[in-house]
This record gives sequence, structure tokens and C-alpha cells, in this order.
Amino acid sequence: MDLTTDCMGLKLATPLVVGAGPLGSELSGLRRIEDSGGAAVVLWSLFEEQISHDQDELDFYLQYGTERFPESLTYFPRSPEYHTGPEEYLNYISDAKKAVDIPIIASLNGFSSGGWISMAKQMQQAGADALELNIYFLATNPDITSQQVEQAYIDALLAVRRNVTVPVAIKLSPFFSAFASLARKLSEAGADGLVLFNRFLQPDIDLAELEVRPRLVLSNPAESRLPMRWVGILYGATKSSLIASSGLHSGQDVAKMILAGADAVQVCSILLKEGIEHLKTLRAELEEFMLLKQYDSLSQMKGVMSSRTLSEPAAFERANYMKTLSSFGRTMTFE
Repeated sequence: MDLTTDCMGLKLATPLVVGAGPLGSELSGLRRIEDSGGAAVVLWSLFEEQISHDQDELDFYLQYGTERFPESLTYFPRSPEYHTGPEEYLNYISDAKKAVDIPIIASLNGFSSGGWISMAKQMQQAGADALELNIYFLATNPDITSQQVEQAYIDALLAVRRNVTVPVAIKLSPFFSAFASLARKLSEAGADGLVLFNRFLQPDIDLAELEVRPRLVLSNPAESRLPMRWVGILYGATKSSLIASSGLHSGQDVAKMILAGADAVQVCSILLKEGIEHLKTLRAELEEFMLLKQYDSLSQMKGVMSSRTLSEPAAFERANYMKTLSSFGRTMTFE
């Protein structure tokens, strides 16, 4: 059974990519990922603040960043236990390339188009097989328009593309008014891959202490429906590889993403829950589905359930929406 896939020009043995987070923060973890069938690893993110501020200021930004992403530093050892600087990150890339044969994808987390983007070139020089841009920006200023936000994403991507020749993926939020249009613009600007989607962590209010606190909650399978929907919509509409992320907890979830049109998937939360070796289970479940449906390769099943198979995708979306609400209403009883 052929599980190989081409993602951003990288030849992957399976579609299973370990997403950015603590699982790849030790060389021993990278070896376990490779031995368990992980096809590639996205390293934890190097934050813009880590590049543009010295070590004395960094602890503040680490605390600030913990509530932003599930991949961020809530799971990581605190400084000085954890090597946080750019030099350590670059050294780790080099060490990782010596430790395993699977692709190593470096991750940059930031927003400005300043000096942090030059780090992308150094990551490539250190041996990174590809880069993932994890762009964070919360437009709280009402004077900033959606067009300005989108252009800032495009500008950041273009700046990185000018510095590197390795594949570049951009990890996106779903919170754009015209997501399909932005996806096409990013693809045209040079994004080799679109990662759908980032999970921004939302703050919570501690009623006892009357304080705003970050709350880290791992993903659940229901969250996979949003990226699955957009993978299905974008399949065939962009030249970029589509990488599904968020809520993939089983081989069945992986199969759904491939059917929708994904070239690869990123898994993290389920591995934090069940352990790195759970990659073997994900692969076995995917193979079981393929055997049941008589698929010999991923290429046979990719995009079979995408919007391209529908004559009127927009009409289908409306009909499905109405049907779902109607069926839910019939299951309810009122006393």
C-alpha cells in the first residue's frame, strides 16, 4: 500500500507530519517520531521576540506568548532550563538533521516584516528542509482594515521568499472574511504550503481571583471539521500544498482530510495525550480504511470528496446547512 505523498515538493513516506510543539524539542523525541512513522517534524516556533530582544527581556515575552498558541511555551521548560535564543535554535536544526533522516521543518512565529525574517535564511543554512511561517496578529485597532491585515501577511511571506529557496508554508487562522481569496493570493506570492488552521488560544477569566489567565486546551476531533471543509474548498483552486491541522486524533480523521484534498496532515494534541508511538496507530487505522475501500495509494483517494466533485458547491453548502438544522430540530422534544 502506497502512503507516499508529495507535500511542498518534499517526498514524504506518509502524510503524517508532527506539528510544531514540544514533541520535537529533544533529539530522542525526533528519533522516536521517525521510528514510529512520522514523515516529517515541524520544530517548535522561534518567536519574533526571541530574535529582537536580548535574554533579559525574553522571559516577559515567553509569558506573553504562552496564551497565543497551543504549540507555544506552556509545555516547555522555563528559562534558563530551556535554550531560547536564535543561536540555540539554529544549532538544534543542525543537530536534528544529523539525528534523523526525515525532513526537519523550522518554524518562525511573528508578524512584522523586520529583522526576524532574515532568520529564515539562517534556518535554511542550518539545514532546515522547509520553513513554516506562523504569523500572529490580532487587529484590535478599528482603523486597521481587513485589506491591510491581508497585505501584511503577503508582505511577510514575500520577504521570507526573497531570503530562502527551500519550501515555505504559512500557517493560517480561519478568521478572514474572504479566506479563499487570501489563500490564492498567498499561493501566488510563493507559499508552497497552506497549513489549515492555527489554533489561537483564547484567554479565560478566573472568577475567584478576578484575573485573566491563559487556558491551554488540547484539540478535540470535532475541530477537524473546519480545516476539512476548507481543504475541500481549496483543493484544485490553489497551487500550494494543503496541510490539514487541528483535531486529527485518528486514522479515520486523516483519511477524511486526504479525501477532502489534503497533501499531508499535522498531528500534535493526540500525541501529547497518547504518546509519540500513537503514530503507528494512526497509520494502521489509515491503512485499514484504504484496504476497506480498496485504495492502493493516497493519490487514488486524494480529493475524491472535495468540492470539485460537486457541480454546485455553494448550493451544496446551503443545502447541507439547512438539512443539518432540520434534522437536529426533529430530534428535539419539548415538554
